[in-house]
Amino acid sequence: MTDCGCEKARQDLEEYLRNEVCKTEHADIKEHLATCASCRDEALVSRTLTEVVARACKETAPEELKHLVLARLRDVQATH
Repeated sequence: MTDCGCEKARQDLEEYLRNEVCKTEHADIKEHLATCASCRDEALVSRTLTEVVARACKETAPEELKHLVLARLRDVQATH
């Protein structure tokens, strides 16, 4: 394996974090993150943001908000 470099690691970071890169690329990016504090920090921010958004998406919206959104959607659809 060879260090893939910052540009390649950052370009494929989101796919790497979602395990959507091939095994070779995964290993190269993992190796790079182990040796590059800047890219490792970026990966941590990205991973944290993804986890926060995922948790927020699991929460249920209040019923009143659901009704308001649906009513607004119906209004928009009726005018188009």
